[in-house]
Amino acid sequence: MEELVRETMSVCPECFRVIPAKIVNRDGKLYMVKTCPEHGGFEELYWSDYELYKKYMQFFKSGQGISNPQASISKGCPWDCGLCPLHMSSSVLTNIDVTNRCNLRCPICFANAAKAGYIWEPSIEEIGQWIDNLLKEQPPGLAVQFSGGEPTVRDDLPEIIKLAIDKGVKQVMIASNGIRLAEDYDYYKRLRYAGLSTVYLQFDGVTPEPYCQARGFNALPLKVKVIENTRRMKEETGDAPTLVLVPTVVKGVNDGQVGDIIRYAAKNVDVVKSVDFQPVAITGRINKQEREKMRITIPDLLDRIEEQTNGQIRKEDFYTIPVMYPIIEWLREVSKNGDRYPRVRTHPVCGAGTYVFVYGKELVPITRIIDVDKLIALMEKGVSKTELIIRSATLIRKEGLKYAKDFLPVLKSILTSGDFSVAANFHKLPNILFIGAMHFQDPYNFDVERVMRCVIHYALPEGKIIPFCAYNNFYREEYEKRYSRPVTDDEKKEFLEQVRKIEKWREEFKDFRLPESEYRW
Repeated sequence: MEELVRETMSVCPECFRVIPAKIVNRDGKLYMVKTCPEHGGFEELYWSDYELYKKYMQFFKSGQGISNPQASISKGCPWDCGLCPLHMSSSVLTNIDVTNRCNLRCPICFANAAKAGYIWEPSIEEIGQWIDNLLKEQPPGLAVQFSGGEPTVRDDLPEIIKLAIDKGVKQVMIASNGIRLAEDYDYYKRLRYAGLSTVYLQFDGVTPEPYCQARGFNALPLKVKVIENTRRMKEETGDAPTLVLVPTVVKGVNDGQVGDIIRYAAKNVDVVKSVDFQPVAITGRINKQEREKMRITIPDLLDRIEEQTNGQIRKEDFYTIPVMYPIIEWLREVSKNGDRYPRVRTHPVCGAGTYVFVYGKELVPITRIIDVDKLIALMEKGVSKTELIIRSATLIRKEGLKYAKDFLPVLKSILTSGDFSVAANFHKLPNILFIGAMHFQDPYNFDVERVMRCVIHYALPEGKIIPFCAYNNFYREEYEKRYSRPVTDDEKKEFLEQVRKIEKWREEFKDFRLPESEYRW
């Protein structure tokens, strides 16, 4: 039996025409159903747990957008990017692609100069202009992530990071495959000294198989070396970038390793502070049968986490990302400078997350320690800081009393200060690990309602800022071709040299495996 849940707008996966779509419930799973007048009907799994969908959608609200949009409304979403007045959020994390060159040749990659035949590599001056534009947003962008391609192929990346810091960006990150961070320790230190705060490290699994399938060789030793170099830097200098492991999860490839990845991160929690699972976005023209082999949604992922951690981390421990927004609204009310907290509202099905305390082999989600629903309810009622501090002890669950010593002082400190800078210290606790999931869209499951509320954007030429899923699906190739240049003969030689290096790694690393004690307890 089919139940209509809601109606939205999507795109035809063939011609990208904007078309109506329905989200329907069939036996507890949600599907997107849509018909293009030219290319016929399409049906795609949208969200695999209707009850979880209803729970998360309680937090569905629109944000404030920005007061100075850079584009006008003409064709409608997603063709007026951006940001246009229809956009209902501001920039929380903004990507800047500093190159489309890469030192890998991954079969699944969408950004690779060797494949494209052209180079997209903006100058430092151009990047500075894009950062200026981001900071002119009202409210201004909060953080920048340099990406690509592979950003570390640029020798001047430390100078680019310093430029961002000097211009006033509060948090600078990179998204990296980690190869240069593994091979060139001095370069890695230069990035940190320039102001790098976080490395989003591509991390497909804890065994060779996912890397061989996704990257073409066993890249696991290089990932391990990045973790070792980060720990070395922390020991030598007292400081190092925070590591976020980023597995792209593909059904049948590495979805059987999500529990192992979490345990491996927990074992390295001194330097790894987050795991950001990303269910695969399926690009290109792929038939329904092939998509079904790969497709995994956030509820599927959470089911696997619960199963593979033997219930230490349960599906119910995860909350949609917008659970943060009642907290933000409360901080806006009780803080002297509350207006600095932007009213961002991402769509509830875009992501989920939880914090986990690591006690040796014991993983304790924050939801087992504190009653999150009760905390949110008190904040939504608008209780004062004093009242919430007084009542904070009542938020501790009975089963969480033995862990309260780690959490209650931090909670009281956050409530007393009413400042996110104190909340940031919570993320730095020596035994805390954030586990998140973010499912980026592709043309098959594209939901205009989601992209209008996107908080992860790209800064681009012409003063444009474009939501992540709109850019990667509809704009990337256009921008890269417009602002690119041909590949030089020297660069072609460089590409061939990289291929030879990968062949060398394929032989050198073929027998490398982590001991199971590193990820199975």
